[in-house]
Amino acid sequence: PNEKATYERWERSNRLSLMLIQSHVSKSIRGSILDCDKVVDYMKSVEEQFVRSDKALASTIMNKLSGIRFDNSKSVHEHIMEIMDIAAKLKSLEVEISKSFLVHFILNSLSIEYGAFKNSYNTHKEKWYVNELLTMCLQKEKRVKHEKIENAHIDTQAKRNARKGKSAPREKNIVSVPMKRDGNKVACFFCKKMRHVKKNLTLVLPFILPIPCRVLLI
Repeated sequence: PNEKATYERWERSNRLSLMLIQSHVSKSIRGSILDCDKVVDYMKSVEEQFVRSDKALASTIMNKLSGIRFDNSKSVHEHIMEIMDIAAKLKSLEVEISKSFLVHFILNSLSIEYGAFKNSYNTHKEKWYVNELLTMCLQKEKRVKHEKIENAHIDTQAKRNARKGKSAPREKNIVSVPMKRDGNKVACFFCKKMRHVKKNLTLVLPFILPIPCRVLLI
């Protein structure tokens, strides 16, 4: 009787525990876990499922890490921190990445503007740690931005000068227009009287003009 009562208590406890655990398992993986009558067997099945999930997750993260490149869409600080975060996730999945490999990987993921920076590291004997690399990359990023601003200013100035050269008006030949003289205001060279000009004097009788002026008309 005692064994039967003990079994009944165990069976009830096992059934309630199994129901409680199954209710907390995510629906996305619940169907892939084998049905078990005992809690111990069910927990082993869950553990095996998570081992397979960890391997698949590690493979997915490795593919993401291998394809990451710095494309100037974000700061170099955010880029390096993203790589370090991925490395930390892999470490939690028992995929260890050495510090020296991580430094080389970060350098190789940088854009062409950092080519001289990468060559400088490869030619020096000293090894950098990730924190040192991060500091140096931030300094290099500031220089790269400053150079881009200067180059943009030079290009803009050159374009402005080119537009000014095209739009500059060409000098036209200036044609001198003879000034019209009003005969009413022109005096005779001899008697100093007004309107004694040739076009007017042709209409005036010569005998009414002073003798010196008549001489000039001959």
